Amino acid sequence: MKFPSKIQFADENIQKNFEKLKTSRDHERKKIFEWLMRAFEDIEENAFCGIQIPKKCIPREYILKQKITNLWKYNLPNSWRLLYSIQHGEVIVLAIILEWLDHKNYERRFNY
Repeated sequence: MKFPSKIQFADENIQKNFEKLKTSRDHERKKIFEWLMRAFEDIEENAFCGIQIPKKCIPREYILKQKITNLWKYNLPNSWRLLYSIQHGEVIVLAIILEWLDHKNYERRFNY
């Protein structure tokens, strides 16, 4: 079953960082922007297309700062990860973008 959703950034800084990627002249940053756009399209089509992170593994920082109760991972190319949470509203499902990070920083975030 597909659950269409609307993308929303967790805070203004994340949105600004995303917008900087869009206008960057750096080839790697432009690639990350393209990967994120593809991920956003997939998530908008089906919010549950990612891999759910077990609740006991959700970093405390996300729970305290973003007040999330669920966490999803979308694998991007070159071992990058997009982390998002899903919230149900009265009419729409929101996919809230928390951050994107490379594999090394992803492992640090989850203490692997």
